[in-house]
Amino acid sequence: MSAQADVQLKDFSTLFSLKGKVAVVTGGSRGLGLHAASGLLQAGCSKIFITSRKPAACTEACSALNALGCPGTAISIPADLSKPGEVERLVAEVEKHTDKVDILFANAGATWGAPFDEHPEEAFQKVMDLNVKSVFVCSQKFAPLLRAAGTRLDPSRIVITASIAGIGIGTLGPHATFGYSASKAAVLHLARNLAAELGPQNILTTSIAPGFFPTKMASGLMEMTGGTKALAEANPNRRLGVPEDIAGTVVYLCSRAGSHVNGGHIVLDGGAVVANSKL
Repeated sequence: MSAQADVQLKDFSTLFSLKGKVAVVTGGSRGLGLHAASGLLQAGCSKIFITSRKPAACTEACSALNALGCPGTAISIPADLSKPGEVERLVAEVEKHTDKVDILFANAGATWGAPFDEHPEEAFQKVMDLNVKSVFVCSQKFAPLLRAAGTRLDPSRIVITASIAGIGIGTLGPHATFGYSASKAAVLHLARNLAAELGPQNILTTSIAPGFFPTKMASGLMEMTGGTKALAEANPNRRLGVPEDIAGTVVYLCSRAGSHVNGGHIVLDGGAVVANSKL
């Protein structure tokens, strides 16, 4: 093979395109979910379904996304995925608009901080239910629509939001996040199991493990653990996460560029886990 042939890439101009794809983003009304939805829409998705617990927040998020002027459309479908039957209702509502789903970004999540001796059992259960069980149920109930969209050469995608708290040690002390850390470790391994099960069905499963991003859910904990400036300076790259970090990674994983990634995870923390694990 000639050197000229070696340097030619197949249709590089569309390598990161999501033109015509249909996506569902759980926890999509704010924070990381909204960042990802913005990237997916701007990369060419024709429909993006935004779901979260609060209807007003979903409506506001869709209005902001549709104001971007992209050809695709953001559609609000509020749902509380922690409640029985809500995932099934979400799927039924999505099916009113489409007969396939190319991308499921399973991002809905919750946390709880409390000292070890005072950590409520019901809070631990609530976090595990939303952060782990709802991810499994969403993957299971959306699987028929994902199978309808996926092919061997163009698989559907499930991308799950985990956390570096599931890789290293999470927050300890007076604001300890035992349930959150355990749930994020669990969901990383759930993604590996889903990858092995669903890969032959033309559905790829990956996960992302973000560090600190200035989002509403993380802001309180960030202030309790030193504040944004101190946390940024402690990172090897001397900054916290920005929206483009999430959007770019999710678009990569969902596009042709990421079509050989299955069962793995991408750490988005500027090197925080590496720095904290050094001897």
